[in-house]
Amino acid sequence: MVTENYRKVEARVAAACERCGRKREEVTLIAVSKTKPVEMIQELIAAGVRDFGENKAQEMKEKIEQITDPLRWHFIGHLQTNKVKYVVGRACLIHSVSSLHLAEAIQKEADKKNVQCPVLVEVNIANEVTKSGIGEADAVELVRQVAALPNLKVRGLMAIAPPVEDPEENRPYFREMRRLAESIREMGLPGVSMEELSMGMTGDFEVAIEEGATMVRVGTAIFGERLKAD
Repeated sequence: MVTENYRKVEARVAAACERCGRKREEVTLIAVSKTKPVEMIQELIAAGVRDFGENKAQEMKEKIEQITDPLRWHFIGHLQTNKVKYVVGRACLIHSVSSLHLAEAIQKEADKKNVQCPVLVEVNIANEVTKSGIGEADAVELVRQVAALPNLKVRGLMAIAPPVEDPEENRPYFREMRRLAESIREMGLPGVSMEELSMGMTGDFEVAIEEGATMVRVGTAIFGERLKAD
């Protein structure tokens, strides 16, 4: 079932790429496996999937310890500074750097482990009070500050668009994210590549691809509804 769901999402990703004249390999489909059992992940691994997303630091650490396959684990959730140690050196990319305070904690851990840590700066593009992320007006300055940390490499931006019934409602936000990424890229800041734009989830990933997403984070459409915590 999970593999079949993944293939359906993959077909939708490919169709979205074709609609907007992009190559399929320009977009990474991240299977968001948060709260899901290892058995489901292993089913997708057997089908050739390698990119997985987690939003809890300790849960990601535990899954990595159980699964020995060489996977690309993306940390996509809100990261507390006291949980940085579980993520640095394990995640191939931290999508959710939203403050200099967090970036400095990541830098300290990366220096201790002697690793380079690729990150994305999270932008609260819709200015939602319930979401983390830097405001658009302050994003450039945060990118500068994070890029100045020796063990961190800023590879792009990330956004979580509002939950909507009609994905078209989020198109302006995705478009604005692309413009922001392009304007930062043009600045040619040291340590900043702006090659990744992580945006779009189960409800709106096709629109996100049409507006320039290079990474989409899809959980529910692949794994089903999230398990409720007790």
